[in-house]
Amino acid sequence: MTPLSPRSARAARDVVVVGGGIVGLAVAWRAARRGLSVTVCERGGLPSYVAAAHVAAGMLAPVAEADAQERPLLRLGLDSAARWPAFAAELEEASGLSVGYRDCGTLVVARDRDEAEHVDREIRLREALGVPVARLLPSAARCVEPALAPTIRAAFHAPDDHAVDPRAVCEALLVACERVDVELRPGCEVRAVTGGGVTLASGEHVTAGRTVVAAGAWAARIAGLPGLCVRPVKGQVLRLAARAGEGPLLEHVVRWDGGYLVPRGDGRVVLGATMEDRGYDTNVTALGVYELLRDAGELVPGVLELDLECALAGLRPATPDNAPLLGEWEGVVLACGHHRNGVLLTPATADRIAALLAGEDPHIDPAFAPSRFTPVGAPR
Repeated sequence: MTPLSPRSARAARDVVVVGGGIVGLAVAWRAARRGLSVTVCERGGLPSYVAAAHVAAGMLAPVAEADAQERPLLRLGLDSAARWPAFAAELEEASGLSVGYRDCGTLVVARDRDEAEHVDREIRLREALGVPVARLLPSAARCVEPALAPTIRAAFHAPDDHAVDPRAVCEALLVACERVDVELRPGCEVRAVTGGGVTLASGEHVTAGRTVVAAGAWAARIAGLPGLCVRPVKGQVLRLAARAGEGPLLEHVVRWDGGYLVPRGDGRVVLGATMEDRGYDTNVTALGVYELLRDAGELVPGVLELDLECALAGLRPATPDNAPLLGEWEGVVLACGHHRNGVLLTPATADRIAALLAGEDPHIDPAFAPSRFTPVGAPR
C-alpha cells in the first residue's frame, strides 16, 4: 500500500467510509467508480482481521436462509445473489485476483425424525415463497454428495445458493480500491461521526461531504450515533483442510439445523457457526468446538478426518429484526447491521449506497430504513 502524503491525508473528500470490512470496501469501490473521492478509515489493519468477513464462511444462500417473517430480506437477498456473478467477475477483472466464487448449490439435510419434519416444513415454505428447491430422498442426496452419512433422514437441494471466499473478496477489493484512488487508512479508529466527516482516536478530523458507517458490530460504539440498534452476535467457526494428496471432501455447501459446511474447492472446508449473545467476546471455547464437530460428524463423518487449521470467533452485527440498516440517519449514511448476510448482501448494499451518494435513487426498501427503530432516549 502506497503511503499517504500529508497533503492527501488532510484533503477534504467527497465520502469517508467508516469500516474496512467487505461492505465498507465494496461501498468505497463502487462510489469511487462513480467519480467520488473516497477515504476508508479502519480501526485495525487492512484487510481487517476484526471484521466479520474474516471469519465468515461466504455462503450466498438466500434460499436456504429464507424466512416467511423476513420477506423483504428474502427479496434483497435474491437480488444480491443475482448480482454476485457479475460483481465477482468485475472485481476479478479490476484486481487481477480470484474471489473464489463457486456455483455449487446447497444441500439442507436432517439427522433425525424431528429434523426431517423441520426440513419438510422448510420445503413447503420455500414452495409457497416461489423460490426453487428440490426435495431429495436420502439416497438421492448421497448420490449428489457421497460424503453424507447413510443415516440422514431427509434433504432438499437449493441449486441457486452459491458460495464465495470472503477473505479473497476483501483482498481483491483492497487492490480494486487502490486502483481507483480510494484513500485507505488502516489503524485509524473512528471515535465520532458527523455528516461532515469523522474524528479519529488521535484527535484528527477527516472532513468529507458524506459519511458512511459500515463498521459492523462496532458501529454502536461510535459517538454521534446515539441509540443505534446494532449489537454483536458471536459466531465460532473451524477451518479444516484435507491432507496432502486427498481430494476435496465436499462439492456442495451442506447445511443442517444449527450449522453448515462450506467447501472452498482446494480441499479446505469452513465449519460453523455458533450463535451466542456474548457482547464483544471473541474467545474460542472448547464447548463451541466440540458441538460443531459433533454435529458435523454425524452428517459428514469424513469431517473428523480433516486437519484442523484454526478455530476462530467473529461478531455478526445484528439488529432487532435481523435486517440491515441502509440509508440516511441522523445526518450520516448507514450500511451496517447485516447480521448473517453481510457477504451475501455486499453487491446489493454497495450498489444502493453508491447510488445514494451519487445523488441517484438508491431504490432502498423502506423495510431497511434506519428510522424504523426509535433510538433509545429519542423523542417519541
